[in-house]
Amino acid sequence: MLAKVFPIKLKDGMQERAEEIVREFAPEGPAVEDGTLSFRVYRDPAKPDYLLFVEHFADKAAYDVHTGSAAYQELIAGRFGELIVEFVEIDHELLVAL
Repeated sequence: MLAKVFPIKLKDGMQERAEEIVREFAPEGPAVEDGTLSFRVYRDPAKPDYLLFVEHFADKAAYDVHTGSAAYQELIAGRFGELIVEFVEIDHELLVAL
């Protein structure tokens, strides 16, 4: 399993718009992708204009399908990407799960 974590700093005042795009993307992308095991996006109430994506994929190939999808290209790489100041992509391997 491949786990991806993305802390994302948004442009000032873009929190609401970014959340709208993520809500639009979830059922069109991750919800219908066989290899996407989970797709979770968190906001920090104490930190405006920030989102944390935590995603789990069956493997690297599933992640490639995810990022290559039309929904991802339009909504995340496209419209959401325009709202980002910076992000970090962090790969993780599962150690313990309950």
